[in-house]
Amino acid sequence: MINVMIADDEEVIRRGLEKITSRMELDVQVIGSYGNGVEAWEHFEKLSRDDIDLLITDIKMPRMDGFMLIEQVRGHMEDIPIAVLSGFSEFEYARRAIRHGVMDYLLKPIDKTQLYELLKRVEDTKKKNVTEQEGMFSQAADGGEHYVVEQTKSILEREYDQNFELERLAETVGMNASYLSRLFKIKTGQTITDYLIRIRITKAKELLIEHPDLKNYEIADKVGYSDPVYFNKLFKKMCGMTPKDYKSGCKLPKMEREF
Repeated sequence: MINVMIADDEEVIRRGLEKITSRMELDVQVIGSYGNGVEAWEHFEKLSRDDIDLLITDIKMPRMDGFMLIEQVRGHMEDIPIAVLSGFSEFEYARRAIRHGVMDYLLKPIDKTQLYELLKRVEDTKKKNVTEQEGMFSQAADGGEHYVVEQTKSILEREYDQNFELERLAETVGMNASYLSRLFKIKTGQTITDYLIRIRITKAKELLIEHPDLKNYEIADKVGYSDPVYFNKLFKKMCGMTPKDYKSGCKLPKMEREF
């Protein structure tokens, strides 16, 4: 069974998706259908990876838009497949979403064939993951976990400035993406995404001090963030102040997180 969550502020779109999926040959269950990102997130954060296989979200929604929802979801469950709904006039939004690592985007009105192909890919990936995980658990029993985790850390520390793709990382270390995420969290106490963020922010702090002539967007790009606004918001969240204030030599507040 493919468990799907839908987030779109247009009720007709949500109902249409539910109706289309219910008539497909595939075994699809809509476990949640929400009109804004906040309601979707409140449900999503209570789920485990086994509870959901795909999130389908619109970009323009009240209270919490699709990009913020994707960021929240990635921090909670980094390997979950995500598809974006978009109108033709919102194509740039869809392109930005692709850079956020989404699996696909669906143009409105929904094309049944495209939706079927997306769900079939999710189903095939799920079946493949189950098979691979069985083999991976055997590999783990042979003491391969520590090596894989250390190799993953090494790659992240070396390629922090590149676009992060969990599937590519997993392929490099020879492991299933879903299993790698769980293994890394068990062994380090943090997600792969959180580990990468800490590396990037640490590097950004070094650049701010050592190269004060660099612009904010230049530093963001050098540590792997193509969106300077998002980088600025993330830096402030992690350090308690903006990159500009940090560079100015302001005293770091006590709330700054340990790296």
